[in-house]
Amino acid sequence: QAFGMVDHPDRPPLRVALLGCGVVGSEVARLLVTHRDELAARIGAPLELAGVAVRRPQRPRPELPVDPALFTADAAELVTRADVVVEVIGGLEPARGLILSAMEHGAAVVSANKALLAEDGAALFDAADKHGVDLYYEAAVAGAIPLLRPLRESLAGDRVRRVLGIVNGTTNYILTRMTDSGAGFGEALEEAQALGYAEADPTADVEAYDAASKAAILAALAFHTRVTAADVHREGMTEVTPADIASARELGCVVKLLAIAERSEDGTSIGVRAHPAMIPVTHPLASVRDAFNAVFVECEAAGELMFYGRGAGGAPTASAVLGDVVAVARHRVGGGRGPGESAYADLRVRPVGEALTRYHVSLDVADRSGVLAQVATAFAAHEVSIETVRQEKLGSDDAVLVIVTHHAPDAALAATVTALRELPVVRRVISVMRVEGQ
Repeated sequence: QAFGMVDHPDRPPLRVALLGCGVVGSEVARLLVTHRDELAARIGAPLELAGVAVRRPQRPRPELPVDPALFTADAAELVTRADVVVEVIGGLEPARGLILSAMEHGAAVVSANKALLAEDGAALFDAADKHGVDLYYEAAVAGAIPLLRPLRESLAGDRVRRVLGIVNGTTNYILTRMTDSGAGFGEALEEAQALGYAEADPTADVEAYDAASKAAILAALAFHTRVTAADVHREGMTEVTPADIASARELGCVVKLLAIAERSEDGTSIGVRAHPAMIPVTHPLASVRDAFNAVFVECEAAGELMFYGRGAGGAPTASAVLGDVVAVARHRVGGGRGPGESAYADLRVRPVGEALTRYHVSLDVADRSGVLAQVATAFAAHEVSIETVRQEKLGSDDAVLVIVTHHAPDAALAATVTALRELPVVRRVISVMRVEGQ
């Protein structure tokens, strides 16, 4: 028989419970029904949609090829009669309780919930181990991009040194617009909201909470260490200005909001951060535009790898969800489990102050002799070496000093900026931004 048209009369169907039917959930439901035959052929058993948990089950959904009788408001009951539970409702509760209940009743779980995994992944992994079920979550980071499974499986024999990524499409779209048009943050945000790239309340995106959750998940996989969102140093992008964008351009850089996870040189600790930074235009991530995502991985043996694609949206995210559904369903048919949590390394998660990075600092200073010497002394006092200095005259008694440092501990760089603010000749610290990717 042709591939994708195989019946499996000898195998009972695997029951799939879908929690949530929003942008992603509705696309998952559609694909489960319309691709039923192909999915059965790939798995070795048919999938049966056992139910869809929603808040308003009576609401008409004519756009979905799903029996209206399958919609229910009783998610707690639904998860007790499923072989695979797909959770796409987001948030901490009731998602956490429903996932734990599903595992207790023997169901494998596929989730797209980055906030929950970053907040309380340890409890979910422990429950999966206790009950002998799979917990897969490819869709939790970077939408359709195959990323977590390569980190967990394909690179399992290698040693990851660093993960550097653009993992939030909203912020990348805003920064792309600011770079292309010279728009300010507020104007670019309004455009992103009008196009549906940004929520009405964009806090999770623009304050980097979303990126921090994803950074925690990536770090945990890459470095075999439990990492939570609380371990991630986070800075939002609301203070990024057109002047910062212009300064980056003059340096041959662009501004991106990055998720960064890196191993220390001695291999005993890791640092995890999410914040705006300048990266050289020659870096592969610099060309990632609009709402696209990309993650750059540096390994000892494999070298440099980049994963690129659509990081959000109903169909792209549903693609990642269905990939996980096929994987865990195959395990059910074959009588096994996929790889579970790997946290054997248990590396120390170091504070941001220990991170080695570079700073780009813009200062509004008095335009007179001796100013540069005082500024340079402040850097030297904290053992921070200056790479370049550029001065721009603003008026008869005003100038802007733009300073880029060599690599130094973040704590020393931050202390230097504090000292600069206290100098009488420094009228204002205009901006401070890290420089990464070099």
